[in-house]
Amino acid sequence: MSQLLSFWVGWRFYLARQSNRFISFISFASTAGIALGVAVLIIVLSAMNGFESELETRLLGVVAHAELSGVNEPIHSWQAIADDANKIPGIVAAAPFIRLQGLVQKPGGFQGLSILGIDTIEEAKVSKISEFMSTSTWSKLAQHDANNIVLGKSLAESLGLDVGDALSLYMPDISGKNRSGSRIGAAKSYRFTVAGVFELGGSLDLTTAYIPMQYAASILKMGDDVSGVRIKTQQVFDAPRLIRELGYSQEQYLYLNDWTRTQGNLYQDIQLVRGVMYLVLALVIAVACFNIVSTLVMAVRDKQSEIAILLTMGMKRISIMNIFIVQGALNGLLGCVIGGGLGAIIAENLSVIAKAIEDVLGIQLLSADVYFIDFLPSQLHLSDVTLVILLAFIMSLIATLYPAWKASQTAPARALAGR
Repeated sequence: MSQLLSFWVGWRFYLARQSNRFISFISFASTAGIALGVAVLIIVLSAMNGFESELETRLLGVVAHAELSGVNEPIHSWQAIADDANKIPGIVAAAPFIRLQGLVQKPGGFQGLSILGIDTIEEAKVSKISEFMSTSTWSKLAQHDANNIVLGKSLAESLGLDVGDALSLYMPDISGKNRSGSRIGAAKSYRFTVAGVFELGGSLDLTTAYIPMQYAASILKMGDDVSGVRIKTQQVFDAPRLIRELGYSQEQYLYLNDWTRTQGNLYQDIQLVRGVMYLVLALVIAVACFNIVSTLVMAVRDKQSEIAILLTMGMKRISIMNIFIVQGALNGLLGCVIGGGLGAIIAENLSVIAKAIEDVLGIQLLSADVYFIDFLPSQLHLSDVTLVILLAFIMSLIATLYPAWKASQTAPARALAGR
C-alpha cells in the first residue's frame, strides 16, 4: 500500500513540476539528453552490426575462410586434401584454385591484378561469388577451354572495358633462357575476353578477376596440379585452428593462410569503433542522466513543506525516498522510450537515409577504395535495443538516489517553520 502511495505522490510531483518553468526546463533537458544518447547509441550499434554482417556474408562469402597453397611447387593431389578436410568437424567444404598474378594496362599506366582460376562446381561449395554476377556470366566460367575472364565492375570501369572487349594480362615468362643457361623473366602477354562483371561493391572489385581453372592450368602448364585449396568453415572464427589441423596432417610442405590474416584488420577495426563509441555514448547518457540530480535537488527544495507534512502524517522516510526515485525514474523512462523508438526507426532505415543524403549532397559517405563496401549497412538487434535502454534506465535510477536520500532527511519542524 505504501509503495502505491509513493508512486502516486511521485507521479503527482512529476506533473506538478510544470508550474516551475526552470525545473521544467532542466527536466526536459535531462529527458532529451537521455533520448538522444539512447537513439544515437542504438544507431551506431546497428551500423556496426551491419558492417559485421556484410563482412561475413559479402566479403567472407567470397574470400576464402582459409586456404592451403604449395611451397615452391603446386599441389599435386588436391582431392586427397579435400577428402582429409571433409573428415575434420567444422570444415564445410574444400575447392581447388589456380592463382595468376600479373599486370593489366589502363589509362595512365599499369595495375596489378590477381586472377583466380576456379572450377565452378567446386567453387560454389566454398564461395558465394556466383550470387554477385549474372547466371550467364557464371556459366561462361564453366567453359573450361575458353579464355573468358570476369572482372569486378569497378575494375572494368577503370580500364574502360565492356563485355566482349579484349584484355591483355602481362606475366613473367620464365620459360626462356639467356646465353649462360639461366632463366630470365621477360614479360609475356595473355589475351582474354571479358565475359562479364561481378559487383561486390568494395575493394575486391578493383583487384580480383576470375577465369576457368582449366584455362589457367594451360597457361601455367600445370596439368592436373593446382596452386592451392580453399576451405570453408562452419564458424569463421574457427578457421585459423581448423586450417592448422588440416595443414599439419599433410605430407607436402604447405603455406597456411586464413581470413584473419588477410581481412582480420577490418573486423578488429569494427570492434574497436564499436567499443569506443559505446563508451563515449554511454558517458553522454550518463551526463544526461545526472541532470536528473539537478532536477530532483530543485524539486526537493520546492517541495520541502509537502515533504514535512507527509512525514508529520506518519509517512516513512523510505517512502519519501521512493517518491523522488519515482519522479526521477519517470524522467529516465520517458527518455529511454523516446530514444529507443527513435533509434530503432532510424536504424531500420539507416541505409536508405544515408543513400538519400548522398544523393542530395552529391557526396559518397563510404568509398570502395577505402572500405570493403560502398554503402552504409545497418542491422538492428533487439538485444542491443534492450541493453541500451536498460543501461540508460539504470543510470537514471542511480542518479535519483542522492536527491531522494536528501529528501528523506528533511526535518519536518524546520521545514514547516520556514514555510
